Amino acid sequence: MTTPGHRAGQGLQLAPFRGLRYVPERVGSLAAVTSPPYDVVVRPEGLRHLETADPYNIVRLILPQAATATERHRRAAETLRRWQREQILAPDPEPALYVYEQRGEGILQRGLIGALRLTPREEGIVLPHEDVMPHIIEDRAALMRDTGANLEPLLFAYRGNGTATGAAAVIEQTIRTEPLLSTTTEDGYAHRLWAVTDPGQLALIGEDLAQRHALIADGHHRWATYLRLRAEQPQPGPWDFGLVLLVDTARYPLRVRAIHRLLHRLPVAGALAALGGGFRVSTLDVPLAEALEALAEAKATDPSGNAFLLAGDGRFHLLDRPDPDLLARTVPADRPRAWRQLDATVLHSALLETVWRVPDDPEHIGYIHDTEAAVEQAERHGGTAVLMHPVHEDVVRELAEQGITMPRKSTSFGPKPATGLVLRSLDLN
Repeated sequence: MTTPGHRAGQGLQLAPFRGLRYVPERVGSLAAVTSPPYDVVVRPEGLRHLETADPYNIVRLILPQAATATERHRRAAETLRRWQREQILAPDPEPALYVYEQRGEGILQRGLIGALRLTPREEGIVLPHEDVMPHIIEDRAALMRDTGANLEPLLFAYRGNGTATGAAAVIEQTIRTEPLLSTTTEDGYAHRLWAVTDPGQLALIGEDLAQRHALIADGHHRWATYLRLRAEQPQPGPWDFGLVLLVDTARYPLRVRAIHRLLHRLPVAGALAALGGGFRVSTLDVPLAEALEALAEAKATDPSGNAFLLAGDGRFHLLDRPDPDLLARTVPADRPRAWRQLDATVLHSALLETVWRVPDDPEHIGYIHDTEAAVEQAERHGGTAVLMHPVHEDVVRELAEQGITMPRKSTSFGPKPATGLVLRSLDLN
């Protein structure tokens, strides 16, 4: 993956670090102490499930529970220090880059986990594609300050040359050796991790990555948090780097899924009544799987059009064929056509801001990756789930390379790395 004006040798710099990992003999199982990334955990049900899976589940660090934000972050820091004292977590003996493999649902993904040197956006080395929310950055920054750790790797995508050379060659050699750990998590994914410490292999990886730049696939808020925390430091040091998983998508393409919206205070009846003639509405009294098929068919029939599913009243309502006058009035005209046609753009500009007048804050909107969970929560609490169709990866790349960010929470790239397999303590670097 290259950009115009991007010079060789000015690319990604992935540094080895002493990984902080669970001691297998001190926990029930490695699978039981892992978690999805913090923003994928379905709350409150999924959070409670993880907390009860094992007393040392990583969710106690990434989503600590307490009455106030200050207390939550303090509790996470105390828990991390206690687990290190008790040898629940222990550092690896020497700095390494880590080869990480995931298998499941017909997907094989391999990449490199390391400490990536932070670069400002204008350098074009790391490309974001989504906007971020300040309150989430504030929360993640406070957590990282108090714990002094990067608790979970971000997911970055880069494009190699498609051959087993450079970093790809090191990965292929490494996976033929005995892994540091191997476990299968509750979702059926198998995970393996290896350490790369050989100076020659590290140099080969470094030379290869220096020619590349990366797209942020998952972790925009944590990347923005890394940059914010680095800016607070007066001297160079460990805050100049952040924990990431780099995946060469020329060899291991990522999967792109949608992130759905849960409108806490807007019932489906109110959402439909407010539409007027803004969209064509088709009510579907069918199971979820068939409703999603109808959504996919609507997008396939008109790829440049917009379509959504509303749920929460026991049925599904397909919204498509938006009124062109509504779009002309509400969607900003100063962006590329590909951006103006995004479902997320139309949802936020036309529906949420104009038709429904729903503020974009946690009190009114939840962002949920799991389709069934979004529907279930809407039905349970009387809200509206807005089910989205995924954006094609090429559209994401096209916009990112133009410096255009998509509306926040527009995409979900995966599979995402399991949280808890390797942590980065800044005290060890």
